[in-house]
Amino acid sequence: MNSWSDNLTLPNPLRGVVLLDRDDESAAPAAGEEELLASYRRGRDDAEKELGRQLLQQRAEVHEVMRGVLESLRNSVPQIMRDTESALIALSLSVAQKIVAEIPISTAMVEAAVRDALAQIEGTAQFTVRLHPADLELLQKSGSPLLAAGDGAKEFRFMSSPEVTRGGCLVQTHFGTVDARRETKFDLLQRTMLA
Repeated sequence: MNSWSDNLTLPNPLRGVVLLDRDDESAAPAAGEEELLASYRRGRDDAEKELGRQLLQQRAEVHEVMRGVLESLRNSVPQIMRDTESALIALSLSVAQKIVAEIPISTAMVEAAVRDALAQIEGTAQFTVRLHPADLELLQKSGSPLLAAGDGAKEFRFMSSPEVTRGGCLVQTHFGTVDARRETKFDLLQRTMLA
């Protein structure tokens, strides 16, 4: 313990001060001290009650915020799934279009496109099949049976048309046109998938 070499000087004399022996714990507090301790205890109890009330209020507020966040997540997950599904479909269609565009045009492919279009006009006696000039030349060189097919009751002809892209065809009848071009089929597929 440090010893003080200087004397303490107070501006006013001390009143009601009692020196206690450090070893003497049985000394009773003075009357004023008892009131002060009771006041301190009441203040501490009031502060604890107020702190408990504030903690309950904050807990309720945090609970309400958490409930709002969970509700927001519940609402956003289905929208994210729909957006992701649409993006995946669009990506798949784009990849499919690029793959189909890179497939070389063959006689079998052109014949399949013409057969599909002709299946839609069954019963029509007169029609014209328009093909890309290179596709018509491909069918002629391979001696495709489509060019000579048909019974005597039908009048048909094959014509080259630069407006038709490779691998597809247009079939014209008196009742309308069947568009069997690859891009038209792809657009129809895309509208169906994204609807």
